[in-house]
Formats: sequence, structure tokens, C-alpha cells
Amino acid sequence: MAIKFQYNKISQQALGKQLKVREKALPTLKNKEAALRMEVKRAKDRAGVLVKELEDKIAQYDGMVRLWGEFDTSLIRIKDVELSVKKLAGVRTPILDNVVFDIQPFVMFNQPLWLMDGIKLVEQMARIAIEREVFLQKMNLLDFARKKTTQKVNLYEKVQIPGYQDAILKIKRFLEDEDNLSKSAQKIVKTRQQQEVQS
Repeated sequence: MAIKFQYNKISQQALGKQLKVREKALPTLKNKEAALRMEVKRAKDRAGVLVKELEDKIAQYDGMVRLWGEFDTSLIRIKDVELSVKKLAGVRTPILDNVVFDIQPFVMFNQPLWLMDGIKLVEQMARIAIEREVFLQKMNLLDFARKKTTQKVNLYEKVQIPGYQDAILKIKRFLEDEDNLSKSAQKIVKTRQQQEVQS
């Protein structure tokens, strides 16, 4: 990225201010990137734990597959998923508050004895699956923000800060050269004037 500047003190001061802003922001951006990286890892780990938990629940009741054929799936439905929002390192992320189930009324006399346990199991499995989805969504949001922050850190660190430093150095050298030429010219003029006075 080419930084536009003029060879004068005002431009040098403006570039100096821009450089200071970026140098002050860089540590904050690096901390944000590290925090986001850690939160992405936590969300990913939690989603992995929930997948394992769901697989364990399913495996636990594998022997009862024939009984699930008798289960009336219209008895239980997810009525609502209550979410809230929490900011992590400046990123709004979803938090699962509650899963509300709608259980249809039924008569226990003509249902199998294990039906209530089956309803509880379906609730647990649905809650785990929804929580996993929330953590995956959270991980995606945090990872997107981390990538953006990493891009900004790289932009500042590898492009803008060196570019501003280089531009300031060029202006400084130009102004020094100009000053030296001016002094040399003054000396030459003074020397000629002295020579003319003496002759």
C-alpha cells in the first residue's frame, strides 16, 4: 500500500500521528485476536463434548430400537428455543437459555410403561443437539471475527506501520537535504559577497 504524502513538515506530522494511532492500536488488536482464538477453541471443544454426549445417549439406548417403533413422535415437539446474546471480545454471540417443549396430553393406561422415560430421553437428546448447534454458530461467529482481526493486525504490522515509518524517514531525509543545500547556498553567497567586498 503506497502512502501518499508531501515533502513538508505538515505531512510529516500528520503521518507521525497516523503512525502513533496504529502503534497504540496494535497491542489491543493482538490481545483481541488471542482472546478470540481462545474462545473459538473453547466453543469447538464444547461442541465436540456435546457430540460425544449425544452419541453416548444414542448408544445407551441402541438395544431398545424395537421399542422406539412404538413411540408416538407426535407427543412431543419443540415449542421454543430461548436464546440470549453475550459479547465476547466485542463479538455478539448466542447463549442457549432454555428449550421449551410442548408435550401433548395422553392417557397412561393405553401407553407403554417406559413412555415417560422416552419423553425425557427425547428432551435430553434434543436439548444436547440444539446446544451443540448454538456452540457451532458461536464458533463460526467468533472465528469470522478472529479472521478479520488477524487481517487487521497483519495490515497494521506488515504494511501500514512500516509504510508510515518509511514515508516519515523519506520526508525527514528530504528536509535535511533541503536544509543542507540551503545552508551551502547561503555560505556560497556569503563567500562571494566577502570576495566582492575585498576586491
